[in-house]
Amino acid sequence: MAGDIVIRSVGKDERAAWDSLWNGYLAFYNATLAPGASDVAWQRFHDPDEPMFLLGAYADGKLIGIVQYLFHRSSWTPGNYCYLQDLYVSEEARGLGAGRALIEAVYERAKQAGASRVHWLTQASNMQARILYDKVAEFSGFIQYRHLF
Repeated sequence: MAGDIVIRSVGKDERAAWDSLWNGYLAFYNATLAPGASDVAWQRFHDPDEPMFLLGAYADGKLIGIVQYLFHRSSWTPGNYCYLQDLYVSEEARGLGAGRALIEAVYERAKQAGASRVHWLTQASNMQARILYDKVAEFSGFIQYRHLF
């Protein structure tokens, strides 16, 4: 794959390309979603009344990476935070700079929206991604706890 990385919104007509990357992401994390969850997410990404967004990284016109993010309120600031929820670059496209470009695109959109921070989670064992994350953000030291229903 040669050429520049282009970052733009993923169009409604690109569901199959998104599905391929989304399923790769879910497989990486050994995640299983509730039936219909991906359909709801896809609808939200394309609903102008939703605070959820989807950007794609394209090389030579092919979708090679995705980032999904949302804005949410915080009790710590008057403005919103931006949560970078999901980031995935296809295995064959890693090392081209798509991950960094996607993160930087979220940074830009968060600034434009008046958010005071962008934050995300990753598994401690995701060492390849953490090499990039350590270059583009500060490790907060927090550990996530959760209770599922």
